[in-house]
Amino acid sequence: MNRQPPQPVILDTNIVLDLLLFNDVAARPLKKALEAGELKWIATQPMRDELARVLAYPKIVERLAYYQLSAEDVLAGFDEQARLTDVAAPAHASCSDPDDQKFIDLAVAHQALLLSKDRAVLCMAKRLLSHAVTAQATL
Repeated sequence: MNRQPPQPVILDTNIVLDLLLFNDVAARPLKKALEAGELKWIATQPMRDELARVLAYPKIVERLAYYQLSAEDVLAGFDEQARLTDVAAPAHASCSDPDDQKFIDLAVAHQALLLSKDRAVLCMAKRLLSHAVTAQATL
């Protein structure tokens, strides 16, 4: 059996929320691919820190309560599924939103699939192809 190694994937914070909090229908193929070992989720500590910060936003706190989850539950899901790696060196592709640059840098460093809902990231999709990165909103 010749099984290919899992493809690295970078998830922006909104995709992480869809996956771990909202159980969004659009995130189900991602969830299945992660569970099947077809994708390997790579993240950095600053990405986790951003998620922790977002989980404290009042609208997100309301959604956590609605789903009967805590911020710690979501962060535990992150810790269980994401493989933390070092922060990547700056890529030669810069994003108009500096908050999203960390996702671009890591995707370029690992030639990974980048899943994002952010317009500033998605508008870079053509440019990122030259770095062997596919940027898209869903699987």
